[in-house]
Amino acid sequence: MATTNQLLDQWRDILEKILQYYANLPYRYGDIITYVVVSRDRNHFMLVQEGWENHRRIHGFIVHAEIRNEKIWIHYDGIEDGITCELVAAGVPKERIVLAFHPPQVRQHTGYALA
Repeated sequence: MATTNQLLDQWRDILEKILQYYANLPYRYGDIITYVVVSRDRNHFMLVQEGWENHRRIHGFIVHAEIRNEKIWIHYDGIEDGITCELVAAGVPKERIVLAFHPPQVRQHTGYALA
């Protein structure tokens, strides 16, 4: 059985791999760069876009996830189908994923962790 540190390292690798997949997808509608940002302590994971599309500046998060209290908190998920199904398919239990972009009173109806 994996230790807590091994499990957290596994989740870090899973998050980074999922986000890197999306960062590698070509962007067709402008001069946009998509990249993954991981905090030094490896507890924040972000997929960011920046560049220009039709004379309009593009800059912002596509995904922001955090590992906190032995759970993965999804603060923002702008991927069309979201990354939660990919996390579950990679072995992260639903009860260890918090959909933090939903208000606390809504989370009980999502099938994922409350906090």
